[in-house]
Order: sequence, then structure tokens, then C-alpha cells
Amino acid sequence: MTRRDFLRLGAAAMGAPAMAWAGGAKLRVAVIGHTGRGNYGHGLDTMWRLIPETEIVAVADADPKGLAAAKQRLEIGAGFADYREMLGSVRPDIVAVCTRHPDQHRDMVLASVGAGAKGIYIEKPFCRTPEEADQILAACEPAGTRLAVAHRNRYHPALPRVKELIEGGAIGRLLEFRGRGKEDERGGAEDLWVLGSHVINLAHYLAGEPTGCSAWIEQQGHPVARADVREGNEGLGPLAGDALHARYDMQCGLPFYFDSFRRAGTREAGFGLQVIGNAGIIDLRVDCHPLAHVIKGNPFLPHKDPRAWVPVSSAGAGEPEPAQDMPGAVEKHLVAGRDLVAAIREGRPPLCDARQGAITIEMICAAFESHRLGGRRVGFPLETRTNPLQMLENS
Repeated sequence: MTRRDFLRLGAAAMGAPAMAWAGGAKLRVAVIGHTGRGNYGHGLDTMWRLIPETEIVAVADADPKGLAAAKQRLEIGAGFADYREMLGSVRPDIVAVCTRHPDQHRDMVLASVGAGAKGIYIEKPFCRTPEEADQILAACEPAGTRLAVAHRNRYHPALPRVKELIEGGAIGRLLEFRGRGKEDERGGAEDLWVLGSHVINLAHYLAGEPTGCSAWIEQQGHPVARADVREGNEGLGPLAGDALHARYDMQCGLPFYFDSFRRAGTREAGFGLQVIGNAGIIDLRVDCHPLAHVIKGNPFLPHKDPRAWVPVSSAGAGEPEPAQDMPGAVEKHLVAGRDLVAAIREGRPPLCDARQGAITIEMICAAFESHRLGGRRVGFPLETRTNPLQMLENS
């Protein structure tokens, strides 16, 4: 996608509520949620009401009260307790897999592909293991189903400007990429899954493919062993660790570090990604506006004079944001939704497609695999396609 096309999609999404669709038949959307087991994510059900190229035709929720509330919220009459029944009956063009619990994602995606869906928009985390990601890719690719992952920052129109700044030498010679999660009660391994997936996805976009990973995970000060492994929250699968340190070797030849401590006391201040060069830093804040800031100067030398953090808009560093309601359009997934619509009609991958979702999951599981092997570096693709914590030994 060109810069002009990216900005066109973004600008169109800003005005979506007031626009009339004059491009032929609307794409029919079916919504899958599950009240009490992941619910409806971050507005992945209601977003389609604001995209004029689409119309919601049905919703599925196994919880009766949740289904009734969803039908009222979406202002539709067709509701199903079984999403498979809904898919077989409605045969939608797009399926919104809204549940935040990834333990249901693979089966929901496979059923959607089987029902002939042209597009799928899915909440993160994408799935639970590289094996599940393999199965999703094996279903979507031959069917031509365009799957987009709801890493909404990946669709932000300012992100290509960040990449241009890096490639143009705005912060000098690149040295490293550094990411952190929210480091709240979920700090450690859960943070890597739930919030770190956003950060990893951004690092993948900016630094290229991962080539290796070495990591170490602790629980209350000791290395995580089999006895520490429990079923994780939110359907994540086997999980352990309240402190996590991972280093990824990236295609660009530089390291990407991800660290997370439970209750770090930073009030989410570290949640994001920093690109560090010898002449400055680019700081990306997940789900914030502006998305990115740049500061000039060697980050390792003390400076007598104060330096300003300059915001980066879709027009560039220090430029005012030309697109109205940019934060709302990204936050409400309108840019992502319209990109999926365009991907279906243009026969191209979405900006954050199934393959990128699979890479994120493999990078997460690589941290667990390295720890399982005593911190040894592991390469990509991983040989272990299931959750490595299942194979941990007691120490």
C-alpha cells in the first residue's frame, strides 16, 4: 500500500459516520462474542456500524443475557447461541471474532473460513501457539480469506512516517529497540501475552523478521519451573512468571528487548517501544495520541540544555495532524476496518494480516522456549510448535 493510499483510507475512516456508501452492495458482517469468556473486545462489534461499506446482519453469543444485550446494542434481530449455526445460516462476508480469550480463536476462524467468509477481523492475542497459527494460515491462504489482527496501532497513519524517520537517519545510527508492557498486576509473562503482543507487532514492522530469541523468566525471585505453571487468565493456556526478560535478534541486525515486572510502579509509563539511535530516540506509546515522539541528541550523553519531544503525525515530525478525529478513528478500529474492506476488494493482504499475527505469537512462545532450555538462544521458526511451558522440568 502506498503512502497516498494509506492516508486516503485513514481520511475516509475519519469521516465514516457521516458518509453515504455509494459503492454497491455492502459487505455483510457477523459478530462472534462470548459474554463472560472474552466478551466483545475493544469495540470489535460496534465498529462496523460506523463503517458505511458494511452492515451487521447477525451476532452469536453462548450466554443468553449477553446475546440479548448484544442484539440490542447492535440494533439487529438475528441472534444465535451457537456461532457455527450462525455462520452456516447467514454466510457472512466478514466475521468479527471479538472474544478477548484466544482459546476460542482458532476454532472460530476455521469455522468462519469454512462458511466462506471473505474477511475476518480478530481480537488479539491472535491465538495460543504457533501450531494454532499454522492451522489458521493453512485454512485462510488457500481459501483467499483476508484475516486482519486488531493490533490497531499497526494501522495508525503516523506509523509509516516513523519508519521513514528511522530509515532517513533522523536519530542517527540505530543501536537497539526496547519495549515494555504495562507492568501492572499482569506483569511478567501475562503482560507479554496481553499487552506485549502490541509492542512485538510494532517491533516486527520496524525491525523486520525475528531471527533468534534468548529469554529468562522468574516467579517470586526464582527461575520458573514446572511447579510454577498454572492455567493462565483469559484463556491464555499454561502460564508462569512475574518477571520476564527477552532479547530478540532482528532482521535489521539489531536487538529488540522486551522486559516486564509485575507491579513495577511505573503506572504504565513504559508501555510502548523505543527506537534508540546514537543521535536520538523515537518513542512509540501504544494506544496513545500522538502515537510517536522523536527527541534529538545522543541518549547516552548528559545535555545542559533542555530538549523537546517532538510529536510525529501522519504528515511527519513536528507537523500538525491533517486528519480530523485521528485518535477516535484509530481507537475505534475504523482505519483497520476499512483497510480490511479494501483488502477484500483489492485482493491484497490487510496491513496487519494473519502472517504477522503468527509471527507475534511465535515471538511470544520463543521467550518461553528459550527459558525452558535454560536461556539458550532459539532460532526461527521454532521447532516447538506447542506451548513450551507444558514441557518445563522441575528444578
